[in-house]
Parts: sequence; C-alpha cells; structure tokens
Amino acid sequence: MEVVIDKQYPIPASEKACWQVLSNITELATCMPGATITEQIDETHYKGSVKVKVGPASAAFAGDIEVLGVDEANKQIQLLGKGADKGGSSASMNLTATITKVDENQVTLTGKASVIVNGKFAQFGGRMMTSVSDMILQQFADNFAIKAKAMAATLAEPQEGSSGEASTEQANHAGHASSATTEAPKLQSELNGLAIAWMLIKSFFARLFGK
Repeated sequence: MEVVIDKQYPIPASEKACWQVLSNITELATCMPGATITEQIDETHYKGSVKVKVGPASAAFAGDIEVLGVDEANKQIQLLGKGADKGGSSASMNLTATITKVDENQVTLTGKASVIVNGKFAQFGGRMMTSVSDMILQQFADNFAIKAKAMAATLAEPQEGSSGEASTEQANHAGHASSATTEAPKLQSELNGLAIAWMLIKSFFARLFGK
C-alpha cells in the first residue's frame, strides 16, 4: 500500500541554521523520534534503526538510508529509506525535503514523501496510514525546529578575537538565543506510540460509525 504525503511546516530559524541540520544526515536522523544512525557505509549510504514503544510493548525496525541527491543551491535533499521488523512487516519512504526562506529568522520546511508499507501495517488502510504519517511528521518537524534554533544560537555566538560594540551586541544576542533554546521543549526521543495507537482507535470508530 502506498501513501503520498505533502506537508509544510514553519521553522523559526535562519536558512543557514536549518540547512546545516537538514544536510547533516546523522543530525537529521535524530529529528525522527526513536531513530538512530548505527553505521555510515559511505558518503551516501547509512544503516539505522527506529524504535516504537506503546506502553510496555516495543518494536524495532532495522533499515538502510540512501542519499539520492543534495542540492545546496535550492536547499533541497532527497532520501530513500527502507526498513523491516522481525515480524516480516516492511516500509520504505522516498522523501524530498526543501527549505524555503521566508525572512532572516524563519523558513518553511516542505516535505514530499511516497511511503510504501507491507505486512500488518497495510491492513490499516490509506486514510488511517495518512493520519499516522501526519502525526509522525509533526513530531519530526517539532524536533527539527528545536535543533535548528539551537544551531542558530550557536552561529550567533561571537567569534574569538572580536571586539567593540559589535562584539557586545553579538554576545547579548547569543545570550538571548541560548536562553530561548534552553527553555524550548526537549527533543522527542521516542516515537509517540501511544498517540499513534489512539489515532488508530479513533479512526477505527470513525469508520465504524460512519457506515
């Protein structure tokens, strides 16, 4: 079963900061809750895993990530991810992510993806899988925003050897940015399995009573 997703998310950080997160595959992977890069094969091929926990139960998916293209001029990256669990279920995602500058401190993150699932996940149906995918991508975007804002604060820090009023102004700006970053929500380190399960339950009853 295939699901096509096309979403946009406002990210409150500079284009430069966002691109540094987006173009770093290891850094980008940690924006997906539960995801980890376990091995880098070469410049375009990686191995990784995704863990999902719902209450006391958990599942792990091992897979591969291939970087299909990096377009720095247009701030765009294309990835292909494939994974499977021990139960025989599998999934693949062909993702194109693009950063579009809005102003000096905000961009729009656009994600276009084709997701193909097989096994037990296919039984949920296209509409339900789209709802679950939307929820997962929102968690991803939230984490991306946190990382991008932290990167922006780092880039705003004064360089060693700087002096004068400009240096003082940069230091004050960096201090405010660091404070904002500290107060920002923590990264979601686990895929929200309970929220996903609740979404599936709501979708099931909506379809049941809708008939």
